[in-house]
Amino acid sequence: MGLNTRIEAAIASAVTQGQGSGRATPPKLASALHYATAPGGARIRPTILTSVALACGDDRPQISDAAAAALELIHCASLVHDDLPCFDDADMRRGKASVHRAYSEPLAVLAGDSLIVLAFETLAQQSAHAPDRVAQLIVTLAQRTGMPGGICAGQGWESEAEIDLKAYHQAKTGALFIAATQMGAIAAGQEAEPWFELGDRIGEAFQVADDLRDALYDADTLGKPAGQDDLHGRPNAVTQLGVHGAISRLKDILGGAIASIPSCPGEAQLAEMVRMYAERLTPVVSKTTVPGE
Repeated sequence: MGLNTRIEAAIASAVTQGQGSGRATPPKLASALHYATAPGGARIRPTILTSVALACGDDRPQISDAAAAALELIHCASLVHDDLPCFDDADMRRGKASVHRAYSEPLAVLAGDSLIVLAFETLAQQSAHAPDRVAQLIVTLAQRTGMPGGICAGQGWESEAEIDLKAYHQAKTGALFIAATQMGAIAAGQEAEPWFELGDRIGEAFQVADDLRDALYDADTLGKPAGQDDLHGRPNAVTQLGVHGAISRLKDILGGAIASIPSCPGEAQLAEMVRMYAERLTPVVSKTTVPGE
């Protein structure tokens, strides 16, 4: 089974469980769970998680699959909530109507909440196989989801008059990438801490790349509204460094990410995966697309 097929199967299985599997459940909310998670875009976070698990031996693949699905469910929940009128008020996500536009605002709130709960249920159901690993996975995912250092904290920074930019970026974008590398290691029975730097660097790179895409691309290319950083007055790498400076920063971060990979049996393959993502993340820029330059 290929990596993408494996990840999609794990996510689909978790969502089916969340929909009730034949039990009487609210049909619109059940439908919204599927709508919010499929099609799933690049699945970059569960791909990183599974790749780290494979590099570390992947001796309990069912736990790696549950961890990958749980992480993606949290990510999808965050997108549903980010798009709500009280946050970004976005009409599009992944090239289609955002969940609150397709189903209503109340159902979007409930769908996001349900996906968060389902993520932790998906992990907890693996506790009979390796309880110590599952406990660590649950704690790690919780820490990278809530307060003080998770994606909730990242969203919270946007309501502050003064923003700690490093803490903001690490929480808003970096948290789930740190979760990806650490959870991949934990799922394979390895220590989490040596994998923090890799996740942190990938997260920082992704944030810079997202800032660049937001500044350079249109909504049709992004599959979601463009120009959101300027619209909402958010701090971003393009404002600080300019387009070419941000691209240079992105390349430096990705080079450091490769160098930070801990020693493991699959180190070379993991480095190649990071290089592949580096090529995909770096925008192609011409003079005609560079604002103000």
